[in-house]
Amino acid sequence: MEPDPREPRPGEIRIDLPAPTDAAIRFIGRIRTPWRERSHCPKNSREAIARGDQALASVEIDPRFADGLRGVEGFSHLWILYWMDRGARDLIMQAPAHLAEPRGVFALRSPARPNPIAMAAARLIEVKATSLLVLGVDCLDGTPLVDVKPYFASTDAIADAVRP
Repeated sequence: MEPDPREPRPGEIRIDLPAPTDAAIRFIGRIRTPWRERSHCPKNSREAIARGDQALASVEIDPRFADGLRGVEGFSHLWILYWMDRGARDLIMQAPAHLAEPRGVFALRSPARPNPIAMAAARLIEVKATSLLVLGVDCLDGTPLVDVKPYFASTDAIADAVRP
């Protein structure tokens, strides 16, 4: 049995969230992955890519948005934006197991965040009608899809970017 993600670890801080009246997001589909439990899910896109064919995912677009996929087959990679709907939303400080000290949510890529938007630069393997076969997403099966955008190496890759 997996630990309850709503229970904070030592060093974590919860906040009261503002009323959810800021915006409306329309989910445009669902992502189908092999993972039904968080413990089986890759920790990030790179780990998913390293798993190869075992990590292939199907990005299923609602048929109403089918025309939005025109031309997508020409790209090698796509930005997949998704809603990590099973993460806590009220943790402002988190204590990930791989870090020595707690960090603020905006210094992490954890799915536990006020607006659980995740993104992955995924390799496009195949386009079938309203389904995209991709490699590189790190989410649970059935995760809501927020958007799909083309990846442009000329503007999306920042060679001198740093992280602590």
